[in-house]
Amino acid sequence: MESINTVPIELTVVLGDSTMPVNHLLKMGRGAVIELDTLDNEQVQILANNTPIAMGDVVVKGDRIAVTITKKIPAKDR
Repeated sequence: MESINTVPIELTVVLGDSTMPVNHLLKMGRGAVIELDTLDNEQVQILANNTPIAMGDVVVKGDRIAVTITKKIPAKDR
């Protein structure tokens, strides 16, 4: 069972999403801002290998950004 601790998992935190035409995306340069469809107090989705596993809150600690897990998504609901 020890070998399971070395299996890599890709974690992704989804802050929100946005829809725009490709030509608008191609015109964007450094410093461009993409508006998301979420509010600043909404929870973020946490994915493991593209599968939703939890929800959380964004926390800023000094110059770091972190996520506090607030709700685990049961396997039957994934």
